[in-house]
Amino acid sequence: MSSAGPEHAAPESARLLRAVFGTTFFIRFGFGLTVSVFASYFARTSLGISGGEVGLVGFLSSLAPVGEFTTVLVSGLAADRYGRFPILLGGTISASVLLAIMSLGRSAGLLGGANLLFGIASGAILAASLAVVADQSGRTERGFEMGRFDAANLLGYILGFAAGLGTLGTLPNSELPWLFRIGAAVLLAGFLFALASVRGYAEPTHRNTFQLRHIREAVLRRDVLLLVLPWFVIYMLLGAAFIFLGTAAKGVGLPLTWLAVLIGGAGLVLLLTQPWFGRQADRRGRPLFLLLGTIGFVSLLALAGLIAQYGPRDYLLGGIGISALFALGYGPAALASLADVSRSLSRGTTMALYSLVISAGMVVGIWGVSALDSAYGTAGLDLFFLLIAGALILLTTVRLDDLQAQRAATPWRDAPPNS
Repeated sequence: MSSAGPEHAAPESARLLRAVFGTTFFIRFGFGLTVSVFASYFARTSLGISGGEVGLVGFLSSLAPVGEFTTVLVSGLAADRYGRFPILLGGTISASVLLAIMSLGRSAGLLGGANLLFGIASGAILAASLAVVADQSGRTERGFEMGRFDAANLLGYILGFAAGLGTLGTLPNSELPWLFRIGAAVLLAGFLFALASVRGYAEPTHRNTFQLRHIREAVLRRDVLLLVLPWFVIYMLLGAAFIFLGTAAKGVGLPLTWLAVLIGGAGLVLLLTQPWFGRQADRRGRPLFLLLGTIGFVSLLALAGLIAQYGPRDYLLGGIGISALFALGYGPAALASLADVSRSLSRGTTMALYSLVISAGMVVGIWGVSALDSAYGTAGLDLFFLLIAGALILLTTVRLDDLQAQRAATPWRDAPPNS
């Protein structure tokens, strides 16, 4: 039976959530910063990379999400056994050290190994953070708090990515190690902020043993899988975009500083909209915003295809903006729904599955779009987008059908439509 938690948060929850939001922003900022300059840093040139280096750069870049998704379930299980904050703080200080190590050289071995370990630390932070948000938010405000988490998470990604692109267009390549040192300093600041925020907090631990069945019971459930698999699909798209967006922008003559400003503006929109969408999901039901978010993502893909075919016409760009707003409603509702169906004793493990699928999605997205583009060109990219749209529609339809069947089977239950 799921343990969604109390209706309202405990009085001390505010400072604990503040620690989580701050730390999450810092780790994602560092990740976005390094991803945006990783190819140029390794290739020692900011003017594009040769065809022979693309495969190696893609492989080295993908090692962070590989490290994350291969170990994050263990991190979640550790957070259930030893407590959320020891895992969160340990991951943050480790990530800071690893970014500093990356600034020391540009060899494939050094960058690949450090990037892999950085992914492990990142996964530990995300699993522990999501468990804290689920623990410390009551059911009636969980969408709002997940919206704040999603804003911090995505805002960190986007602003870090924008900052990296902006400096890539202005900073000499020889000075790029300073970006990694700045990222390390930012993460250290996040660690100190979180440490100060949780001082005096005695965290309960469940002392679960490390057994495979605990992972299986927490994640191999239909309701959980139908909530996390759409994230896998979404991050396939984001993974491909994050790696190759800078090169694509240069190919159409868009200055990287302009692109950085546009991406930073999108981050501010996230900051403003995610908590609002979460609040509305609390009031009007999670399923409505899962549906609207799916419509938004599918519309974005369709309109992007039309722009590629007919050019950036005003009405198509307007449709992109409207569709993006709809898509932004997906995150808070989906994360709150996942917290609702999780069990309190294994919540760290269940929420770790979210981190696993977004990391795996980034890896598959990077490798998949590269393979399809190399083999089929534009037709391969069209196929990639079509598969993403179809998968989102299918998974959301099945989830909503399940919810409708549950309500029909238990018409006597006076429960909020928020699962």
